[in-house]
Order: sequence, then C-alpha cells, then structure tokens
Amino acid sequence: MKFWKYLLLIVIFFACSLLTLSAQTSTIRGFVFDDSNGEPIAFATVFVYGVNSGTITEDNGFFSVPKVSYGTYKVRVSCIGYDSVLFEYQVTEKSAQSKRVYLKKTLVQLEGVEITADKVVAQTETRVAVNRVTPKQIIRLPSIGGVPDLAQYLQVLPGVVFTGDQGGQLYVRGGTPIQNKVLLDGLVVYNPFHSIGLFSVFDVDIIKSADVYTAGFGAEYGGRTSSIIDVKTRDGNRKRISGKFDLSTFGAKFLLEGPMLKAKEKKETSLTFLLSLKGSYLSQTSKWFYNYANKNGLPYDYFDGYGKISLEMDNGSRINFFGFSFNDKVKYPDIATYKWGSWGVGTSFMFLPRMSNLIIDGTLAFSSYKMSLQEDITPERNSAINGFNFGMNFAYLFDKNTLSYGLEILGTWTDYTFTSAYGWNVAQNDFNSELGIYLKYKWSIKKFLIEPSFRLHIFASQSYASPEPRLAIKYNITKNVRLKLAGGLYAQNLMSVTSDQDVVNLFYGFITVPEGVSDSINGKRVKNSLQKGQHVVLGLELDPIPNTSINIEGYFKNFSQLTNINRYKIFPTDDEFILETGKAYGADVNIKFEYKGFYTTAVYSLNFVNRDDGVIVYRTHFDRRHNINLTFSYSWGKRKNWTADIRWNYGSGFPFTKTKGVYPNLIIDDITGEIITSNEEIAIALDSLNGGLLPDYHRLDLSIKRKFFLSETCHMEVGAGITNAYNYSNIFYVNRSTNERIYQLPLLWSLNFSVTF
Repeated sequence: MKFWKYLLLIVIFFACSLLTLSAQTSTIRGFVFDDSNGEPIAFATVFVYGVNSGTITEDNGFFSVPKVSYGTYKVRVSCIGYDSVLFEYQVTEKSAQSKRVYLKKTLVQLEGVEITADKVVAQTETRVAVNRVTPKQIIRLPSIGGVPDLAQYLQVLPGVVFTGDQGGQLYVRGGTPIQNKVLLDGLVVYNPFHSIGLFSVFDVDIIKSADVYTAGFGAEYGGRTSSIIDVKTRDGNRKRISGKFDLSTFGAKFLLEGPMLKAKEKKETSLTFLLSLKGSYLSQTSKWFYNYANKNGLPYDYFDGYGKISLEMDNGSRINFFGFSFNDKVKYPDIATYKWGSWGVGTSFMFLPRMSNLIIDGTLAFSSYKMSLQEDITPERNSAINGFNFGMNFAYLFDKNTLSYGLEILGTWTDYTFTSAYGWNVAQNDFNSELGIYLKYKWSIKKFLIEPSFRLHIFASQSYASPEPRLAIKYNITKNVRLKLAGGLYAQNLMSVTSDQDVVNLFYGFITVPEGVSDSINGKRVKNSLQKGQHVVLGLELDPIPNTSINIEGYFKNFSQLTNINRYKIFPTDDEFILETGKAYGADVNIKFEYKGFYTTAVYSLNFVNRDDGVIVYRTHFDRRHNINLTFSYSWGKRKNWTADIRWNYGSGFPFTKTKGVYPNLIIDDITGEIITSNEEIAIALDSLNGGLLPDYHRLDLSIKRKFFLSETCHMEVGAGITNAYNYSNIFYVNRSTNERIYQLPLLWSLNFSVTF
C-alpha cells in the first residue's frame, strides 16, 4: 500500500482522538499509591458517598468516577492488606486535579487475601485464557539456584509446555516460540530465556506484573498468532534509596533504586531511577560444587542489565526512559556452541488531559537481537533481527464501561543464513513494516461482561490488510460461578526456521514470511503467505469453598496458514519454503488453595498439536500430550520468616525424528570433478518425521529459606534448595553422529544469601 494511505489512516485516527478530548465532564479522579515506596496500587476500591457510586483502580493506580454533580463529596479508598483512607473531594467546573492517595499497609495481616483479591478481579474482568503473574506468586516456587525467576513460574501455568532445563523453550497451547510475543514495558523482546532454561532475562524484583495470554487475546495485541507475554516493570522507590544484593552458587544479582528528585507535600513531581544487574558464573562454580554433573563444568554464562528513569508530574502524568542488555553463551562439549546477545532502548509515557476521563499512553522503542549456533555435524547458523515499535493507546473511562483504541507502527530488519541437510543455502536480508489500528469496548451489563474488539493489521511487504475481529464474554452466574468465552482471528509476518534434524531445537532463526511461497495449501488457493490462526476458548471459574478457586478451560487453535522450510527440497529449482496447516486443541484444569500460610496449586493440561504439510500429517516435536504441575508453599513463624516450597512436574515424552542410519556421501566440487579423488563425508538418513517418542519427563524441586529482620527497612535471607531431588535422568540431546545421550540437569543443590535494604 502507498505511504499516503497510511498517513490518511493516522490523520483520521488522531482526529477522532481530538474529538474525544473535547468531551468535558465533572469527574472525581486520582491515583492510589503504596505509602512505603510510592508504587501504584491496582484494583483498590474507590467509593463516593452521596452518589453511591464507585470504581476500582487501573493497573497504574488510576481511578475515575465520571458524571458527578458539582459539590463536595466524601471518598473512601480501600484495598485488601491496607488501611482505608477517607478524604473530601470538591467537584467544580474547573476541577481537574488528580487526587493522590497513599495507603499504609495494615498492621494486622489477613489470611487468604490473595484469593480474595483474585475473586474481585474475576468478577470485574473477562480474563479469558490469561494468567496475571506477580512477584509474590513467583517466590512461592522452589528457587532453583536460590533466585526466583519468571521462567520457572511460567512453566507451571496451564497450557504452557517447557522443553527442558538446558536449552529449554516455552510452547504455549500449540504455538511455537516465534508465535509468542514478549513485551517488556511495551518493547518487543525476541528471546526472553537463557540457555539454561531455569532463568529468564527478567529480574523478579523489578517486575510489577506479567500478563500471560495463552489464547483468545484482545485486539490491543497484534502481530502474533498464538500468545502474548506482557511484562511491566515498576518505577524506582519514590521515598528513599533502597536495593538488594543476592549471592548464590548459581549466580549473583544487584538492585539499586531511589529518588533523584523527591516528591514533596506541595510539589508532587518526582524523578526516580532503577538499576538491575544479574549474571551467572555457573561455568566456574560448577567445577567446584557440581563436578559430578560435568567434569568440565556446566557450560552456562549469562549477564543481564536493565535500567529505568521515571518522571512523574503532579497530575499523575509520567514518562519513563529505559534500556537493557542481555547476553548468553553456552558450549556443549563435542555438540554445539550457542550464543546470543540483545539490547534495546525505549520510552513510555502516560498523559492525563485536564477535565477528561481519557488516559493516553504509548511506547517508542528499538531492540536488536543476534544469535549463532555451531554444531559438529552441520554448518554454522546465524540469525539477526532488530526493529522499532511505536504505539499509542487511548482509554476513555465511563461509569463501568471503557472505550479503548490505539495504533501501532512496526519496522523489522532480518538477516539469516542457514545450510540445509542437502547443502542448499537459505538466506534472507529484508526489511518489513506493519501498521495496526484497534478498537475495543468493555461493556458491563447486569451479570455480563462483554468485550468486543477489532484490529486492522496492515502488512506492507505482503500488500495485505488483515481484518481481525475478536470477542471476550464473561457471565457471572453467581458470585462463585462464572462462565467465559473468547475467540478471534490473528495473523503475523515473522517466522522461525528450524532444522528437522535437531532432536532438541536449540536454534530459532528469525525471518519475515517470504512472498510468493505458494498460491495454494492442500489444493486451496491463498492470497498471501502470512501465518494465520483462529482461536476459540471456553472456560468455567468456580469458587466452591472459601480460599479455593478452580479454573477449567478448553481451547482450539486452527493454524490455517503456516510457512515452513521445505524439508523435501533436493534440487535448486525446488521451493525453499512450503505452506502448512495445523491444529492445536486441549483442556486445562487449574486449582488454587490458600489458607494460613499454606498455598498450593495443581495444574493438569491435555494437549494435541499436529501439522499437515500436504504430504504427511505429523505431530510437532513439542506435542506433549500430558503435563502435570503440583506446587506447595508453607510459611510459618511469628512474622512468617520461615518458608518451605515444593514443586513436582511430570510431562509425557516429546515426539522426535529417529536416525534411520548413516551413509557415505560423495562430495564432487563440480561437473568435471573426479569421482575417484573426491572426498566423502558421513551423512545421516532420517526416519519418519517425529515418528519416535522420547521418555517421560519428571522432576522434583525443594527449597527452604529463613528471613531475619534487621530493621523495618532491612532484612537478610538465607536459603537452600535441591533441583531434581531424586536425580531422575531426563533426556536432553542425542548426538546423531555418535548416538551419545546427553541428559538434563542431575540433582543439584544450591545455597543463597540476600540482603534487602
């Protein structure tokens, strides 16, 4: 499409926004913060006496009660775990100030507040096929290596399949890693997991929340066909300089934060900073502590850094500047050397127009990612991807309803080189741009919550505009029983290129979907070669007894169009890529219970994932039929200073392609080459695609920790943990040349020490 068409769409879009800005109403609005560190409090209850109306705060702590007549009103703000606050708010024709409310943590801690808070959210949000992850939940798992991590918690979520401790990847309800969009403060992160799959690039101590959408996500997200992981970081401490230092047998971490410009009583403008550094020295310490696992040491090294500066105005508007650098390297002796590095910078903002119920937020960011894999039996593979993304979102708050709309502009560069099993070179160096515009309305009517949304996503390289309607519905049958439904259409332009030779896939090359791959799939004509999918999710939420919640969901994902490397290519004239179709379907059961320091979850997932390339229908290598996760956490002591955590995971075996045999392959340089003097190399003959089945996977992890309170703002914690407690031999990799089996991590113990100040 021509540039002027994009420009016209943007002009029309912003014209509509200006019209919305002109709508002025009398409103009570403000922000709710934690008094100890100035962090916004989400889902606090705000009630206005005299109009008998109320609301709950957004993720950023913002609340708005519109259509209030002029006068003075008493407003009560309350939140579970905090003391309530009562204040007066005067509504006039010129009332535009945002009230700032600070809540102090209650001295009497109530048991089961997590489940109670979740129940409030469950009744007011559709939340279909989405899990909100908080730091409090993450630290309830056994801390492998002594350090809690988001990667460890994602593995216990329903619908998530994890391929292992080493080189592990996450597959979400039938989607590949490239079909999962990962956002960090609105910036696209192309690989969030380290080679040792126990750790991600995210520091738990800086995470505010992580929303994991496993299917049926709304129109505010685009460019992916399977799932979304939206990670938001918190701002630095607004009250004082604070930090944390972690030291363990696996690695170390350092966090420092505080105000650069303190907010004062009459001047609420503040400027804060936050800096997080973490890394692994396992390749060195394992030679001392874990030489039984590998005499040369466990070959994992990574280093991550993240920084953020936040400026908040007195009316609640704010702007953030952030950047990161993530690096990873692993060398498996006689197998492969794999390394990658990524960095990114960006800015995000939130703006509150005066005399309006409109919230405007946005992100402008750039990120870059490079990786390489050198194996002993195949040529080196290299991939690089970088790009920018700009987005603006507008949310207009009505009484109980919300109108949201926004736009997103993306530009992506890819650079990829790969040599196939038959010696053909596959390469791409390309740039593509995309434009997305969405509209979403949240409608609360009696017992129904209805969220229709629509996205128009334009792929410039394919000259194609993808209309993507979506819908989420929740019906509150009773306060304890809720029925929900979600679905929609999805498309994406990125794909990954992997080798069918890999027993375990370590390398995911990034390319944009090539144009003109084919004009048909299984005899059906297609207009383009984009990846496309359709989702349907049906769920039931139950709160059968106090402190207990049950979530049951069934899902179906139809991948109506997928692009893959042509595994049948033999001659130069053959197509490099082919189009496939696929299906993923299954069901999950998630049970939570919390009472008096005891917290437990039980998750069971049943999954079916297959692909059809027009020649065969095959199971994908991540088609884990059964997956079970059980977690237990218990805290005791006068101030709950002792905590013990247990996690057990079982997964049925993954499909893989067996080695049928080996044969000598004669290498002739050209048509005039001599057969007698030419060299031979060992070639591998593969059996039917993913016709084999690896052994079942299971692992037990344990940890215990003790906290010492040195003062109200400083405490020390020591802990110990065991990974793979009964030392089960889980398969990781098979060297096709030697048939040598490499296993996942054996029993590993860990010690950790941390100081928070």
